[in-house]
Amino acid sequence: MNLAHNLDQAARFFPDFPALVEEGETTTYAELQAQSNRVASALAGLGLAPGDLAAICLPNGREWLAAYFGIIKAGGAAVTLAAGLSRGELKMLLADCAPKFLFTTGEKLEALGAWEGLGKVTKVVAPGGEIDFERLSARGSREFESVERGRDDVAAVLYTGGTTGTPKGVMLTHENLMVSAYNVARQERSNHEDRVLCFLPLHHVFGQVHVMLSTILTAGCLEMMPAFDMDQVLVAFDRGRVTKFYAVPTVYMRLLGRADLKERLGKVRYCFSAAASMALEVVREWKQVTGLDIHEAYGMTESASMVTYNHYYRHKVGSVGTPVGSVEVAIMDQEGNLLPQGKDGEICIQGPNIMKGYLNRPEETARAFRGPWLRSGDVGHLDEEGYLYIVDRIKDMIITGGENVYPREVEELLHERPEVAECAVVGLPDREYGERVVAVIVPKPGAKPDPDELKAYLKERLSGYKVPKDFVIVPDLPKSAAGKILKRVLKEGFIR
Repeated sequence: MNLAHNLDQAARFFPDFPALVEEGETTTYAELQAQSNRVASALAGLGLAPGDLAAICLPNGREWLAAYFGIIKAGGAAVTLAAGLSRGELKMLLADCAPKFLFTTGEKLEALGAWEGLGKVTKVVAPGGEIDFERLSARGSREFESVERGRDDVAAVLYTGGTTGTPKGVMLTHENLMVSAYNVARQERSNHEDRVLCFLPLHHVFGQVHVMLSTILTAGCLEMMPAFDMDQVLVAFDRGRVTKFYAVPTVYMRLLGRADLKERLGKVRYCFSAAASMALEVVREWKQVTGLDIHEAYGMTESASMVTYNHYYRHKVGSVGTPVGSVEVAIMDQEGNLLPQGKDGEICIQGPNIMKGYLNRPEETARAFRGPWLRSGDVGHLDEEGYLYIVDRIKDMIITGGENVYPREVEELLHERPEVAECAVVGLPDREYGERVVAVIVPKPGAKPDPDELKAYLKERLSGYKVPKDFVIVPDLPKSAAGKILKRVLKEGFIR
């Protein structure tokens, strides 16, 4: 088994079909196959052995796809990192996963400070590095047979904050990713005539598995954009080729502001939203305006995307659907007892899509499972027809504009500031972003925190979406008898 066999098969059956379109330039399946073969054979020649890790820190595009499938074809595991990571964040993750190779940009390599920030990386593929992408490809062969791997061997490592807020590498196997790509393609009735608009980041489980891998599996075409741009999205719609549209709630809400929305959608037959819960009124308004449902699913990085899907056959507004394929969902109490239909409890999952574990973290892996069941950390219930409803998150994680923010990471940086005595970072409801990140600060005696200075300080150290939009100064924070900050009480005070 090798996940890259999906690309091999698409190139065999549909060699002249477009695999991706980027800035008006088309790459066929035969061309993508040849380029990824060149990368694979070059990496093998440079010493990448089966099981070795190779990291990708690149923006969406042809090089990202060729590097990803090249690494996996050669038997390695692709560690996919956000292109927008700050220098400190990237250094931390490279130290954590210790990849043998790194694919990145010249700007990112310069920011790392040459070799001092590269951990155990032995080869860098980047402009200004030991070898750039074009020269690496030129070293390889167009013909390369994908290395056979076991179904339980790791194919990709995706980082998530998990329940602690500390980034953890989620090890997803060839079977995990194969099963998830198939589940998505089957539920969405994907086929080789689909054109998929892809502006979602490929390092993230939604963009990588739900969008990219399911499209490659069915030999569809990815219309690639580096990020969301309203004007470019509308131009893509106007060309009349896009049939499937994937976005996060913020994007749907922005599009609903356009009076000509229905006409501009062109041939779009299918809409899907993920990464954050969609407000019911937005789903209803979209259906009223366009005649299309916004389909939703439930999943996470640890489940290689889709767990449940809502639903071609009978879409229930407010639900995240029913379990897909051979995936099982159970609702349990904190002692691990199964709860009856309609009763709220922790959502637990098992199936062939569930991660192998967290990279180099056996204890945290053990805590994530209850026997064979993955503990999601989310609260929900099942109705009489097996539809899942999400009630709340156990975790403090904030989802803003489809991106995950882990408060502890922001709080630790704020605590480094001399004017901050205490702080708590919470997510407050926001119509456009789902949640907005808010920092609540208790200043040290005599200090007067300047929100602009704090924002500038954090922007140097964090990705932009993690930086709080608001800084609120308070005299104290609500706490339990044990001294724990009560974020739920804090949020309720702001919402009232």
